Formats: sequence, C-alpha cells, structure tokens
Amino acid sequence: MTTLEGLGHGLSVALQPNVLIYSLFGALLGTFVGVLPGIGAMAAITLLLPITYYISSEAALVMLAGVYYGAQYGGAVASILLRLPGTPQSAVTTLDGYPLARQGRAGVALFTAMISSFAGSILGIVILVMLAGWLAGMATAFGAAEYAAMMIMGLIAASTIGSARPSKSLAMVVVGLILGCVGTDVNSGVQRLTFGQTELMDGINLVALAMGLFGVAEVIANIRDADRHGPPDRVTLRQLIPTRQDVGQMIAPITRGTTLGGFFGALPGTGSTISSFLSYALERRVSRHPERFGNGAIEGIAGPEAANNSASITAFVPTLTLGIPGDPIMALMLGALIIHGIQPGPMMLEARPDMFWGLVVSFGIGNLFLLILNLPLIGIWVSMLRIPFRWLYPAIIVFICLGVYSVRGSVFDIAMVAGIGAIGYALALASFSPALLLLGFVLGPLIETNLRRAMLISRGDPMIFLERPIACGFVIATLALILVPVMKTVLKARTNRAAN
Repeated sequence: MTTLEGLGHGLSVALQPNVLIYSLFGALLGTFVGVLPGIGAMAAITLLLPITYYISSEAALVMLAGVYYGAQYGGAVASILLRLPGTPQSAVTTLDGYPLARQGRAGVALFTAMISSFAGSILGIVILVMLAGWLAGMATAFGAAEYAAMMIMGLIAASTIGSARPSKSLAMVVVGLILGCVGTDVNSGVQRLTFGQTELMDGINLVALAMGLFGVAEVIANIRDADRHGPPDRVTLRQLIPTRQDVGQMIAPITRGTTLGGFFGALPGTGSTISSFLSYALERRVSRHPERFGNGAIEGIAGPEAANNSASITAFVPTLTLGIPGDPIMALMLGALIIHGIQPGPMMLEARPDMFWGLVVSFGIGNLFLLILNLPLIGIWVSMLRIPFRWLYPAIIVFICLGVYSVRGSVFDIAMVAGIGAIGYALALASFSPALLLLGFVLGPLIETNLRRAMLISRGDPMIFLERPIACGFVIATLALILVPVMKTVLKARTNRAAN
C-alpha cells in the first residue's frame, strides 16, 4: 500500500461517525484535563481504559490518542496563566509563558502556544507519514546496547544542556534512577529498597510520583500565595493577535522544535518531555540574547510547544511498529492495543493498515479541531481558572486521588502521593528540577534492562558499546556532553586567573 493509498484508506476509517465522535471527544477531554493542573493525560487515559472494552479498537485508540495530544494543548494554558504545569511536558512552558502573562501579554503567549502546538503536530504527522517505514527500519537496527547508550545520553543531555546548575540536575536524575530500582528485580526476584513494605514490591506507582511532583507540590506552593498566580481578568480575541516581530520570533523555533521533537519522539524510551526540555535548551543556546529567556521570550514558548507536540505524534512509531513504548503514556496505549488483541510490531503496517492509517489521519482531524476550538474557548479556560484557588485546589486534590487510586486500587498510593508532594515542594524550594527526577525514574528500569541484556549478549564484555557503531556514537556524544562543559569551566577559570 502506497502512502497516498494509505492516507485515503485512513481517511475512510477516521471519518466513520463513531471513530470521528470518539476522536473529537478525546481531544476535547484531553484539553480539559490539560488545563486543570494536577490531572494530565496519564490519569485521564487510565480512567478511560475500561471504556475501551466496549468500543471498536480503532475508536478506542483514536480516543486515547486524542486525550494525549489534546492534553499538550491544554497543559500550556495553566502553565502560562497560573504557572502550574498541566502536564509534565508543559512544565518548561512556565519558564517564559508565565512571565509574559505577567507583562500583560497573556493572549500572545497563549496564541504562541496554540499555533506552535498545531504546527508541531502537523509537521510531526508529515514526518510520521513520510518516514514511518524508514524510521521503523532504523529502529530495528537498535539492539540492547544502542537502547541503553541512547537513553543514558538522553538523561545526560537533559541534565547538562542549558542547565544553570548541572550538579543539581544530575542529582535529580540519580534520585530518579534510584527510585526506579524500588520493587522486585524481574531477573533475580530479589526485593530492592522496599524496606519490608509489601505495597512497594511492584515498585513506585508512576502516576503517584508524577502527580505528587507536579500536582500536589504545586498545590502546596500556591495555597500560601494563590493571589500571585491569578489569571488576567479576561483575554479577548484581539489580545491573541501577535505583532509582526512576535511572528518572526516564532518561525525558526517552531521549525527547530518540530525537527527535534520528531526525532526524539520516534526513538523508543525518550518521549515528548525530554524533547521540550532539549528544545528550550537549544533555543537558549542559539539565541543572540539568552538573557531574555526566563523573562518572557517568545522562543521559549514556541520551541518547546512545537517539540512536545511533534514528539507526541512520532512517539507512536516505536509503539506501533516495534511494540516499545516511547514514554509512560505510550505504555498505556500499548496496553489498550493488547486489550483488543492487537500485537504491535514491524508487520502492523501491513497486518492492520486500517488501524495505523486511521490513527494517522485522526491526528490531523483532531489537531485541526483543537486549533479551531481552543482559540475562541480561551476565554472560558481563563474564566475557569479564575475560580478562587481556595475552591479550586480541593477539587484538584480529589481528582489527583481518584486518578492515583484508579491505577492499582491502593490506598497506600494515595498516602504515597501526599508524601511525594511534600518532598516535591521541598525540592522546588531548593531549586531542584522534579522533571529530571521523573525522567530518571521512567528511563532507569529501561536502561537497567537493556544494559543487562547487552552484557548477557557480550558475555560481560563492555566493549560491546564501542564495537557497535550506533552505540559507540551515543557513547561519544555522552562523553562530549560531560567533558565540554568541564573543559569550558577549566578554561574560564584559567582565563580569570591570568587576567588577575
């Protein structure tokens, strides 16, 4: 089946009334849960999984996908107006979105986020359509050594590139890696770091960790100073119109962010969160005025929003073609496929073209719907966020508890999310990045599994990471990420001593 034939077939699938309705419902629900701080796509998809038993596999997947990319749109709203990241991916949007809103340009910040998200998604769809087969073939060249080296490089890059405090960033990554080790070792059956708690034998609940770090911690931070985060009284359609200079500042970051997000999203184990952070770091690095970042730079919104939306589309490549989830939400998508008896893999494009191409076309329909819907509805989102925080945060906490409890039905997880929230608040006060902790937690078990597998294949010889070209490339890139900043620091210190 050619690309045009596939798109035509996918259009016939996506425009079926039941599939179209569920696609639009998922996109709208995703935007709603993205706008509400502390909920996010993870909890929404988890709550929707039981519903997928009663609808067709195509409708189920496009609905869950709609929640996923819809949350990317909505997450930017709370990030910009309240400095509360609606999703982990939108956490970086708070760095420049909120300062821009405080300058009276909330409308421009919201427009930038929406148009960047749409552009990133559409270009991500183009990458997915044009390069799906090639990316799938490239991904099959990855073995255990390549996966381990790639994910280690991703963690190092996220914690060093553009970071003002690399030591704190690396510390958070290490803490995340340690938390990822909690539970029963799948290879030996030994319990690790459970301290006799049977509830920890299955490991720490990812949803509890994410909601604690990004939901409860933010609620605690804002209870004592809620007025500072009040949204503007109103955002009119006229205020959404950017200046010519704003448009000029968007184009290049959107292009770079889309390319970066499309690449990292297609690689297993990376996902959209790391893409948004790397895009922000890249924009600050290439900017002629990096001091503007953190004070309301348009590029600091456009690049990351384009990157995380592009990555959210191309993240389906490893999930559908290899059965390897690109991020935790993709793992839930994989579970939904398995529920319906669908086995993702390299043959899925040929075995289930209706599923693959229908999903691809639904991305375009859903994103166009979101763009048309969100711009006029921004006033409603602002009105919803204008609810006094003393009334809003109890509802947020209730939703968080429902989302956490729905995953494993454990009261222990609710207590855990409360404790994690308190710790997350303390980390934020000490200027530590909870997003990097979450990255380390997600990628840690994957790194361990692939590292062990690579060692078994090579019979304990670590030279496998240098003998395989792709793995060797990742190792060299990782060493460069570590050594280049160290060399710059040493040279700067020598220059200062010579000047004195």
